[in-house]
Amino acid sequence: MTKAKGVDKNLGNVVDQLEQSAVTSHSAQQMRQKANDRRHRDVNHHHKETDMDPSH
Repeated sequence: MTKAKGVDKNLGNVVDQLEQSAVTSHSAQQMRQKANDRRHRDVNHHHKETDMDPSH
């Protein structure tokens, strides 16, 4: 088994997000939109094009 070298980065980000409380419904919507934009951006960056040309 490997030794842990510190706090898990993803877990630290989740804790930071949980510590932030939305004051109004507008700020809550902005926080959700920010997360959705980040997910959408990640999906676009991880998209792999398949080679559909059977000639090779």
